[in-house]
Amino acid sequence: MLIGDVVRHSGVSARMLRHYDALGLVRPTGRTAGGYREYSADDVRRIFHVESLRSLGLSLKQIGRALQDPAFTPSALVGDLIRWTEDRLERERELLERLRAVDASAPTGWQDVLRIVELMQGLDSASAARRQQAVLAQPEGVPVPVELLAGAVLAESDPNVAGALRWALARSGGDGVAALAAGVHSPDVDVRRRAVRAIAEMADAPGATAVLADALGDPDPTVRRYAALALGRRGVTGAVPTLVAMVVEGCNDVEAAEVLGALSQDPGCADRITTALADELAAPTADSATRLRLTQALVELPGTAAQEILRQLARDGDSAVALVASAFAGVVDERSPEDRDDEDS
Repeated sequence: MLIGDVVRHSGVSARMLRHYDALGLVRPTGRTAGGYREYSADDVRRIFHVESLRSLGLSLKQIGRALQDPAFTPSALVGDLIRWTEDRLERERELLERLRAVDASAPTGWQDVLRIVELMQGLDSASAARRQQAVLAQPEGVPVPVELLAGAVLAESDPNVAGALRWALARSGGDGVAALAAGVHSPDVDVRRRAVRAIAEMADAPGATAVLADALGDPDPTVRRYAALALGRRGVTGAVPTLVAMVVEGCNDVEAAEVLGALSQDPGCADRITTALADELAAPTADSATRLRLTQALVELPGTAAQEILRQLARDGDSAVALVASAFAGVVDERSPEDRDDEDS
């Protein structure tokens, strides 16, 4: 079979076939009377073998060794190829993300492109100070891709940089909640915490309430706490069980008690909260420290029911609880008549 026939049957160019011949990779078995290359069936088969190995990413030198050395084993080389390919794909994925970030910024000129690239380079820095500066140095009124900021929020472990990123994302004007939504369902608990905390700081944004309400069912207590505080401040009563649990556990209990007090301004919710706190006070597993926190939370609640519980606790068998309850009961009793009228109305 002459070289032209091989080209038609194999799809390999004549130039590449000559290159294979020069390297000794695939040398035609014979020559015609006129000196033209003539390929046998075995030669053509070897060409297909070469092309198959090339499709796996092997170099021509590696292919030559694989085909000529009977002792050559593919396992180590294939393992190397897998790692090289994974590295290449990761670099290409990063490039694709950079290009998408530039495109999302809707650049009007190359200065806009350079500004976004500088921001991305700053966010990729190993220095937390440089990452923070890259965020804070962005000029007012210049749009920054929301997806870029959201991705940085989800990945950032330094608390100062994370705070700057959340601030920048909240003022970006884009749909930050949607950009962070994937992080809320991440298998990585740290990513979920970062996502919910950032959304909690954008609690007035469209869609934030629904995402935070869903986060109340997260298996991680920290995620639930971020969501409950944000929802409670927005008047969502579904956060009450988590807020009460925060008081019991002593995690952000002061904030949780304040939010419970605000929710109790709704008479329909006040009884529910008072009952929940009273039940926890009576629980056999509640130790002295827990009962003290619950007692302190009661003073935030309006209405006579909470006052009555405080008066009862002033006679509690636990002297520390009794002392704190007595002091708080006195504070409640000293409230102005106008305050008491407002609470009872």
